[in-house]
Amino acid sequence: MHKVLLLIVVPLLSYGFWLSDAFKGIAAGVSIFLFGMLSLEQGFKAFTGGVLERILQKTTDTAWKSFGFGFLSAALMQSSGLVSVITISFLSAGLLDLVAGIGIIFGSNLGTTTGAWLIAGLGLKVNIATYAMPLLVFGVLCVFQSGKQLKGIGYILTGLGFLLLGIHYMKESFEAFENTINLAEYAMPGVKGLLVYTAVGIIATIIMQSSHATMLLTITAVSVHQITYDNALALVIGANIGTTVTAIIASFGANIQGKRLAGSHLFINLFTGIFVLFFIKQFGIGVDIISANLGIAVSDNAMKLATFHTLFNLAGIVLFFPFINQQILLLERIFIEKRPAIFKPKYLDSSAMDFPETVVESVRLESIHLYENAIHIILRTFGLRKSDLQKNDSLKQLIERNNHPIEYDINASYEKRIKGIYSAIIAFISRAGFTWEMAQSSKLSWLREANKHIVEAIKDTKHLQKNWTRFRTSNNQATINEYNKIAYQIVLHIQQIDNFRHEIESNELPLLSLDTLKTTIKNDDMQMNRAIEILIREQKITPETGSSLINDAAYMRNIKKNLLKAAETLFLHGNTGNARAEQQLTLNETEINDVVQTVDNQ
Repeated sequence: MHKVLLLIVVPLLSYGFWLSDAFKGIAAGVSIFLFGMLSLEQGFKAFTGGVLERILQKTTDTAWKSFGFGFLSAALMQSSGLVSVITISFLSAGLLDLVAGIGIIFGSNLGTTTGAWLIAGLGLKVNIATYAMPLLVFGVLCVFQSGKQLKGIGYILTGLGFLLLGIHYMKESFEAFENTINLAEYAMPGVKGLLVYTAVGIIATIIMQSSHATMLLTITAVSVHQITYDNALALVIGANIGTTVTAIIASFGANIQGKRLAGSHLFINLFTGIFVLFFIKQFGIGVDIISANLGIAVSDNAMKLATFHTLFNLAGIVLFFPFINQQILLLERIFIEKRPAIFKPKYLDSSAMDFPETVVESVRLESIHLYENAIHIILRTFGLRKSDLQKNDSLKQLIERNNHPIEYDINASYEKRIKGIYSAIIAFISRAGFTWEMAQSSKLSWLREANKHIVEAIKDTKHLQKNWTRFRTSNNQATINEYNKIAYQIVLHIQQIDNFRHEIESNELPLLSLDTLKTTIKNDDMQMNRAIEILIREQKITPETGSSLINDAAYMRNIKKNLLKAAETLFLHGNTGNARAEQQLTLNETEINDVVQTVDNQ
């Protein structure tokens, strides 16, 4: 798409340069302005990597808080497009839900209107080039510093400097342009003018990838009477619709939630635009009333345009903000998540790569996805399902009831549920590599190890399956009992981890600590080997069967240890909201022994 736009724009610009020197100034002003926005984005990205992410998570737990965050961030960054990209990235990584994402979009739509007020109220009334120069000087000075934070400040200052300089060049060039060509001669009144100039606003915003740039062109043009006020209103409507393209492009690499958010952004701005077009006369009257109350002169079309821009976005908020939940239901029907024949990653996408915290959270959530698939495989090996863990029946009884041969192809399930996701996680971590963010690098390293433990648990289950399937249907009841005991201990361990996980996620103090579970694994292994020795000594099983049981008991121990190590990273250390619980989870030796004794008795 960008290449097609480039092929169209370059000849048009070249022709414009040939026609008029003033057009060169306008184009240069737009270019400088857009470069300033890029510098601003680069500067604000320098402050991600923990701080922005933590602020976002704490300020987006309700729709109104999300709205406030969107407003403030768009007002500071002066880019609703950047806010949309950040939001899609965080939503895809699971750091936000769709309600919070839509709330941020509403807020950023309103927050971006501050730029129009600054341009109309300050940029066109003073010689802002004098303010641009010091910002550029100090900004470039900071950019050349080695510290990441100073570089970020430098990019922000240079970005602001270029924004002001771009506004100055466009204002000066439009005034010169007026002496050669009067664009007002091409004004279109009535419905035709509304539709044509709305389309022009959409196209201009898509080409420049910035509604701010379109607004700047419109405000500067209307201030020197190059376009009529009515046509300028239509351009503003088009700019608000066209700005959704940035979010749509960002959603191409996002998961289903990111696509739903981009769809919501388009829905809100498009239908607000249609609504305003239908009631454009009433909105014009509303702008006149508000302008009169604010002391804006009747002839100050630039300030009236900024007022209209704000009124447009307020209309969208009033129309659609109360119906966020209904929007989500509609989006879920339009963007349906299909379950593929081979399981694919749910949280790993290119949009999460922009910020360190979203990379870590994407990998953590995808690792949990892998863990849940692994649990499915292990339970199915023993003839159970995840729902069986919640039943009131004893796990022992459930396992003993499955006395018929269980045919379950672990290899096929591994190819379907594990291999693709595991490979994608490893590749994603390799692509990330935050050498400058030691905290994120360490977390990614732990998550890589957790995934290895998950895969090792499945491999040990595969080794165990052969003897478990063969011996549990033998004529020797002692052998059957021991293999049922192996299955029971693995399933009980999975159930205990599952309970631990839910208690941690509910911000509760777990009944069993990880230290307790570690001690239980060691204790169970010792008891299992002791029981096998007694059975061999009493000739209840053959030495050959006993040796198989000892090997399979080792597989049982490894499965439990690998699952526990993975759970420790995914559910305890990965859950940043439960630092208090993590500090209190280690029980003293007496408490551990008491719990182990209770488990043994069961």
